[in-house]
Amino acid sequence: MRSQDVLVEAYGRIKEEVHAVVDGLTADDLNARVGGGANSISWLVWHLTRVQDDHVADAFGLDQVWPAQGWADRFKLDLPHEDTGYGHSSEQVGKVRVDSGDLLLGYYDAVHDQTLACLHGVDDAALDRVVDENWDPPVTLGVRLASVLSDDLQHVGQAAFVRGLVTG
Repeated sequence: MRSQDVLVEAYGRIKEEVHAVVDGLTADDLNARVGGGANSISWLVWHLTRVQDDHVADAFGLDQVWPAQGWADRFKLDLPHEDTGYGHSSEQVGKVRVDSGDLLLGYYDAVHDQTLACLHGVDDAALDRVVDENWDPPVTLGVRLASVLSDDLQHVGQAAFVRGLVTG
């Protein structure tokens, strides 16, 4: 199996888990904040998608799906368009609300499609390309893709936990 195949498989698993978490939930379920202040499923899925969109687009020199395909306008969040949710306060988390899972899944699927298009062109040599020199050591494409994968899987796991609490 080639590196490219491993990455496509791994990112495909994120999509499966995102759909499993969101499918069949009501707006109340998606926006529920356990204990009154925990991250909602809406926020967790939006955030993991925004991070993937931001990081993959940057690494491949592409426009983010969020503004380019009109998702920022569709979500109508009271947040700056460039916001990814990183470092959000409880108040900011509460601003990420959706009326249905279709909006979350539509945005996630659009980002997933762009990510897969990028991954299909990746070979082992490309994974060594430096994509961010703001760190020591500089971040390579391979490290960035692994970082996004790890972050997304952690957040979708958190969302699955919240789903279990919310739906009993």
